[in-house]
Amino acid sequence: MRCEANHSFDIAAQGYVHLLPANKKHSALPGDDKQMVAARRDFLEAGWYQPFSDRLNQLVTDFLRPEDRPLLLDAGCGEGYYTGRLAAALDPRVRIAAFDISKSAVQAAAKRYPRVSFAVASAFSIPVADGAVDCLVNVFAPMAQREFLRVLRRGGRMIYAVPGARHLFGLKQVLYEKPYENPVRDVEYPGFRFLERVPVRADCSLSSAKEIRALFAMTPYYWKTPREGAQRLFALERLETEIAFDFLVYEKI
Repeated sequence: MRCEANHSFDIAAQGYVHLLPANKKHSALPGDDKQMVAARRDFLEAGWYQPFSDRLNQLVTDFLRPEDRPLLLDAGCGEGYYTGRLAAALDPRVRIAAFDISKSAVQAAAKRYPRVSFAVASAFSIPVADGAVDCLVNVFAPMAQREFLRVLRRGGRMIYAVPGARHLFGLKQVLYEKPYENPVRDVEYPGFRFLERVPVRADCSLSSAKEIRALFAMTPYYWKTPREGAQRLFALERLETEIAFDFLVYEKI
């Protein structure tokens, strides 16, 4: 690829392009490493979060008009589970692009889902033209309000997945002495109109230490849990927990 300023970017053998400048990195290898990417893929492909993926597919399908050849952007796509299932569900005329700050995650995603245009990039410096995106999805990735507003067209949708009040509460009860519920609030973002909150709830019954560790590794608790809590979790062979997503749907004004 070559930009108007004549900078060139090689397309990797796996099919993605690296568009994260060195001065936008916060470490040598930002984002999830190969181990975390593998754990997330193992857990997601077991189908535990499929109800959320199915609802996201429906929200996007209901909004986009394939005859307009719209562009869908997955901001913070990780290893591509939700992106890939969107690609399978959507009309072939819908163009799909996705990015993540983790090179390991994007490599894994690009190998698996050739229909999607993947890039290594930051949500705070998205390599997409102003107003080019018809629908932007963000599943548990950073909220980069200014950039999301810039890349969306007027009337475009932003679908932002956040944890419900009791998401993974059973996991928290093992990890922490005093588990807490997640705050639930409808947040207004300048430049966007809030349309609706779409809740999705399910139960998750894990029956092996491998599944439990895979779930733990793909959560933020992996980085901030006291050692004693992690030890209690690693001793388990079975875990029952609620899982809860809320999709917050916004329209660019």
